[in-house]
Amino acid sequence: MSRFSRYWEIECLLTCGFPPATQEASSLRQPRPVRWCASHGWPVHPLAPGKKTPAANCPACREPGHDRRTCSCRIAARWCHGFHAATLDSTRIQDWWGTRPQMGVGVACGPANLIVIDIDAHPAPQPARNRLLPGINIAEDIDVSAMTTGFHTLAVLAALRGQPSPADDSTTLRVRTPSGGLHVWYRQTDSRRWQCSSGSSTTRALAWQVDVRADGGYIIAPGTTTDAGTYTPLGTVRTPAPLPAWLAQELQRTHHLPAAHVPAPRPVPSRPRQAVLAAGGTANPVVAVLTTVLAEIADCAHATEGTGFSEKLNRAAYTVGGLVAAGHLPAQDAENALMETALLARPGQDSRAQAIIRSGMTAGARRPLTPGSRP
Repeated sequence: MSRFSRYWEIECLLTCGFPPATQEASSLRQPRPVRWCASHGWPVHPLAPGKKTPAANCPACREPGHDRRTCSCRIAARWCHGFHAATLDSTRIQDWWGTRPQMGVGVACGPANLIVIDIDAHPAPQPARNRLLPGINIAEDIDVSAMTTGFHTLAVLAALRGQPSPADDSTTLRVRTPSGGLHVWYRQTDSRRWQCSSGSSTTRALAWQVDVRADGGYIIAPGTTTDAGTYTPLGTVRTPAPLPAWLAQELQRTHHLPAAHVPAPRPVPSRPRQAVLAAGGTANPVVAVLTTVLAEIADCAHATEGTGFSEKLNRAAYTVGGLVAAGHLPAQDAENALMETALLARPGQDSRAQAIIRSGMTAGARRPLTPGSRP
């Protein structure tokens, strides 16, 4: 190894915590963070160059009243709708970043089973003492003037529970932000769907100046550079540790779980899994479309009406019919997958579901569909 090559390797490790890209990887022109995150099974989506926000939607998706759930951009493998479009598909990743390596990298926390504690240190007026640690009474005779950042409020919360602050947790991935804050990454170990929050919220907050990134949100990947600077990992740990039990209890106490009457999505049944395998496994972009439409049907199980079940089933059948017509799925496997998922959401409505499925698939077959193809 030349002196220059060794210097470059050391510089990469010092500045962003990742080894330099190999010559083969460099030919893909993808930034290191996107490949690294995808290798961990964390779905990724593009951020606008130099920004912390997702890359812009196409003009049609910016129209008022646009419904991302029925948007064709998802099937066409575009990045519209930010973390909702996050993917692990290598072809799509190459298409997005291959010619635009300047775009940043966001990670969809929910699908990645991540809970990230986002500690801020922004100058801001201190709120009322009852909002410094929501749900915890701070006596009037206690001086709280020194609690000026999220590092302070989180440290006090941890101390009250007899625990070290997550900011000092060297067993998990921690990422320093350009503004002087810190992202502390954890992974969830159960099926609970932790919700996002802002530390300034009056309805759901862990602590002032402490945000929570979880289901329904995204986090900026370590190694990503914005106009403000680079998100730089600390220490040597590069994997998220399990969410500490005490912190999970605090998240539950501060309302970071969905309402009790809204259960988590039910697991995908056996025949849909068979259809996924028939589509070529998880590396095939058809799988992303199939999984999405089946999940939308299954989500109707949480209520007996008012969920748009017929419309969702018809739309799913239309999409699947297009996949079958294009030769991506066996017709019988596709129909079985739709039927079993429909009966999961609406038990006992066999005839109704079958009629909708066959009608939708027949209509969809007139327009063969290949995910990721250009319109």
